[in-house]
Amino acid sequence: MDKTQEEKMKALAKELAKDLKTPEQLSSLTRDLLKITVEAALNAEMEHHLGYAPYAVDGRNTGNSRNGYTEKSLKGEHGEVRIETPRDRQGMFEPVLIGKGQTRIAGMDSRIRYLYATGLSTREIARAFEEMYGAEVSAGLISRVTDAVSEEIRQWQARALEAVYTMVYFDCIVMNVREDGRVINKSVYLALGVGLDGRKVLLGMWIAKTEGARFWLSVVTELKNRGVREILIACVDGLKGFPEAIAAEFPRTRIQLCIVHMVRNTLRFISWKERAKVAASLRNIYNAATEQEALVALDRFAEEWEGRYPRISEPWRRNWENLNTIFDFPEEIRKAIYTTNAIESLNSVIRKSVSKRKVFPSDDSALKMVYLVTEQAAKRWTRPIDNWPQTLHRFTIEFEEQLAPYL
Repeated sequence: MDKTQEEKMKALAKELAKDLKTPEQLSSLTRDLLKITVEAALNAEMEHHLGYAPYAVDGRNTGNSRNGYTEKSLKGEHGEVRIETPRDRQGMFEPVLIGKGQTRIAGMDSRIRYLYATGLSTREIARAFEEMYGAEVSAGLISRVTDAVSEEIRQWQARALEAVYTMVYFDCIVMNVREDGRVINKSVYLALGVGLDGRKVLLGMWIAKTEGARFWLSVVTELKNRGVREILIACVDGLKGFPEAIAAEFPRTRIQLCIVHMVRNTLRFISWKERAKVAASLRNIYNAATEQEALVALDRFAEEWEGRYPRISEPWRRNWENLNTIFDFPEEIRKAIYTTNAIESLNSVIRKSVSKRKVFPSDDSALKMVYLVTEQAAKRWTRPIDNWPQTLHRFTIEFEEQLAPYL
């Protein structure tokens, strides 16, 4: 639309809006304007299809001409709109704006996907359209829209990935899924990557009853088959078997266990009145300036607390090889490495939607929910993570050999 057309449209809208008093009048006007606009666009398409304007001499003896109209109903956010679609005598006209068989206006599908992602059922979405827009949308239509997501997920899960991810956060969320007539717990595992541009992207999702080295090996093998050549740092929360599995496909990747998870797991065994003191002692470990200072702080922690809580420091010592990666980096970069908060913020949104559903009828249904929630969340992943220029600069030095072919 050029500037002159835009000004004319604004003037028309201003004139028509003078007498609007109620939301109902606004919806009615919107439907009328939509009808006028869509029909004008369809007639313009017909003119382009035939190659001549209505009643033009150029149209004589061309073998094809206009042949009246077909009336159809379109459902949209402002209710039902009746439009007239032009026909040609040869029946060859295929409109692009409103295709044959199309019964809803573009934009409705995206609203259905959004409402589904919030945890509403198909029938609840149908009621929402009725209440908000006065549009009758069947549960069957909504099911068809959301079912189409399953094929989209398959293509998304098989898409090619970047060669390098500076960090990949692995985590899972537990969901109730119906299988063989029983409701069982299943985990949806997520891999959230940070590319060389510092932006987050969900690399994939997998659903399984249990985890282990074999399961994680299949995950990292899939990532490699889809094009990933280097993962600089893998941030995990102690997922069983993961370090061994990732070493099989990405031997140069450094593992960092999530400090936040380690702290939480330690505090589970501490009485409420002493948790603040124990947490303060733990901070001396992971906030230490060097690894040597951290090990001294760990010894002090053991001396202070193991009299009341035997072997409380043992998980830290056992996992130290995968906890000490952060000490290779300056303080301003460590927070991006030692916590899985980047993926936990996504999980919190997923849990909110999942809590409304309670039970999913199948694995496919559970994955569909997670995918659509992520689709909404990803709209906010437009900026690099904090301190990205400094972080990337440090990575280019720390991982020079791995990054050299890609920078």
